[in-house]
Amino acid sequence: MKQVLFVFIGGGLGSALRFLMAKALNPTFQNFFLGTFLVNILGCLLIGLILGFSTKTNFLSENHTLLLATGFCGGFTTFSAFAFEKHSLLKSGELFHFSVYTLLSIAVGIIAVALGLWLTKS
Repeated sequence: MKQVLFVFIGGGLGSALRFLMAKALNPTFQNFFLGTFLVNILGCLLIGLILGFSTKTNFLSENHTLLLATGFCGGFTTFSAFAFEKHSLLKSGELFHFSVYTLLSIAVGIIAVALGLWLTKS
């Protein structure tokens, strides 16, 4: 039950921060959801760093990893919002913006996870 509480607390904090970033940054560009994009990329980098540190060192306990990776990153990243936004771009006929945003999110997200894991290696 203690582990569920760690995930719950981390998820709530991540979700609140995601909401604030999306609210502040999504209106910046038309047809590109900057807040959601940055949240997903930062979340990918963070989960790479967290999991990299947790597997390499004893600095993070299993509970810390649950709080940060499963909870915070799970609440912070926004794949469901990502999918909804893709649907809205397709529905409005914005195929170019749909394609660019989708490809950048996936490619840069994968690179950010790899970077986070690489940064934790000596």
